[in-house]
Amino acid sequence: MVILGGEAHVNVVFISPHFPLNFWHFVAALRDAGATALAIADEPWERLRPELQAAVSEYYRVPDMHRYDDMLRAVGFLTYRHGKIDRIDSMSEYWLSTEARLREDFNVPGLRPSDLAVIQRKTGMKGLFARAGIPAAPAHLVREPEAARAFVAQVGYPLVAKPDVGVGASRTWKLEGAADLEAFLGARPAVDYVLEGFVDGDIVTYDGLADRDGRVVFDASLRYSRGIMEVVNEDADVWYHAPRDIEPDLAEAGRRLVRAFDIRERFFHIEFFRRKDGSLAALEVNMRPPGGMTVDMWNYQNDANLYRAWADLLVHGNVAQRFERPWVVAYVGRKDRYRYALPLQEVLSRYAHLLVHHEPVNDVFSAAIGNYGFILRSPELDVLAQAAADIQAKA
Repeated sequence: MVILGGEAHVNVVFISPHFPLNFWHFVAALRDAGATALAIADEPWERLRPELQAAVSEYYRVPDMHRYDDMLRAVGFLTYRHGKIDRIDSMSEYWLSTEARLREDFNVPGLRPSDLAVIQRKTGMKGLFARAGIPAAPAHLVREPEAARAFVAQVGYPLVAKPDVGVGASRTWKLEGAADLEAFLGARPAVDYVLEGFVDGDIVTYDGLADRDGRVVFDASLRYSRGIMEVVNEDADVWYHAPRDIEPDLAEAGRRLVRAFDIRERFFHIEFFRRKDGSLAALEVNMRPPGGMTVDMWNYQNDANLYRAWADLLVHGNVAQRFERPWVVAYVGRKDRYRYALPLQEVLSRYAHLLVHHEPVNDVFSAAIGNYGFILRSPELDVLAQAAADIQAKA
């Protein structure tokens, strides 16, 4: 960080600013906050949206973002051109390892490779859950079939099998009995898998943004119509909403995990189970905002700009905006495989008073959140729940 005329000059490298499609807003927010916004991706310049082209001070196209040498060369060139790089980010779990290596090689603050064993691996998270005093389901890293069977004998069915390092609910299964277990053991992919005790409850989240001292400067929560694992495995519809109020026990447990994981100057997405008896059990911690259009949902919920809030933290060290959640905001997804009772144009007409945004969803995310998404808001949840039911009603 260079001081020019009393002003902090911050160079920020943003990885993959063109995808997901709404991430160009992060780059524009960096520019508006006064940073030098630099970007790296494999997309041709002429295919970037005009708003992104206008926001970046320099764009470096690499042949392959998966080749670390290409990424290393890109950051080296941007350093030569603009001086020391102050921050590197992508807001994506997919590029978390690449970011960490680049930060280490260029001495940039933030998560380093040595941090990833805890924050990327579900088995690594369990120790921090225990240290924070937050209950979590028992888990077993599958190495040998006999050890896995012994764990199942101790815990019982049902179980969930999931990658130790994974994003979302892809390649995740519920095991109901011995036949499911043996089928899994016989055909599991060649990556580390975890068996986890099944928790009977609803997923609730504690999400937000922490400043460079680890203080939560913005928080929110999500509630889902059904579990994302079931949505993906059954190719079903889902809708979810951000409530106006966060339960005190959820906020307290979430903040304990923010401290335990030492989350600083980052968005976070922490998932819990709300069990049938009302208690909470930790599921996982993600060092990124929730996926899909959730950041846009927060903006509509608060009449605010969370993209700019993050940029202000990086550039100025504080956030001036206030977040009071005057609205309940819902995301409603629809899938191309279904025929719906209400055609798109009728949805847009009937719910024009609630709709604040709608757009097609990239195929990469469609299994989880649908091929087309609607964001609606109202002061009342019941209004949105009825609208979601109507929008997703089948013909």
